[in-house]
Amino acid sequence: MKNILFLLPVLVCFACGKAELKEPVIYEGPLREIENMDLFYSENSSVKVKMKAALVYEFTNGDQEFPKGIYLEFYDAFGQLESTLSANHAFYFKADKQWRGRGDVVVKNLLKQEQLNTEELFWKPEQEKIFTDKFVTIRQQGDVIYGEGLEAKQDLADFEIKRVTGDFEVKDDEL
Repeated sequence: MKNILFLLPVLVCFACGKAELKEPVIYEGPLREIENMDLFYSENSSVKVKMKAALVYEFTNGDQEFPKGIYLEFYDAFGQLESTLSANHAFYFKADKQWRGRGDVVVKNLLKQEQLNTEELFWKPEQEKIFTDKFVTIRQQGDVIYGEGLEAKQDLADFEIKRVTGDFEVKDDEL
C-alpha cells in the first residue's frame, strides 16, 4: 500500500509530460492611434500643406495608415490655396517617403480649375510628384480626358497621361 501511494504522484507527473513552450506572439498592429488630426507643414513661417484625417494609426517602423481617409491642402509661397487632394484611405510608407491614396482619390488644381479622379494615386512629397498606373479622369475647362497611367506635379500644373482617350478641343493656334 505504501508503494502504491508513492508511485501515484510519480505516475501523475509522468502522465502530464513536458509543458509545451509556445512562441511569443509579436504585436504588429499600431502603436498609437490619433483621432481628428489637423497637421500643418510650414516653411519659412508660411503654411505649405494642411492635412486633416479622422483616424491615424502609427506603426513601429514609422508607417502611418489613414483608414477613414485623408484631406490635404497645398499652398503657394504667398499662402494662396493652390490645390487639394482627398482619398477614402491613405497609407504613408516611411522607408520610401511615399504616400498611397486609395478609393475615391480626387486632386483639384483650383487655379486652373482642373480635377483628377482615380482609384489609386501615389505621392512623393520630396519630389512634389504624383503618379498612378490606374485609370484616370481629368476634367479641364470644357474638356474631359481619360487614360490609364499618369505622372504629374502634385498641383496638376503639368501632367502626362500614359494611354490617353477622350474628347477634347484643339484650337488652331495650338497646332
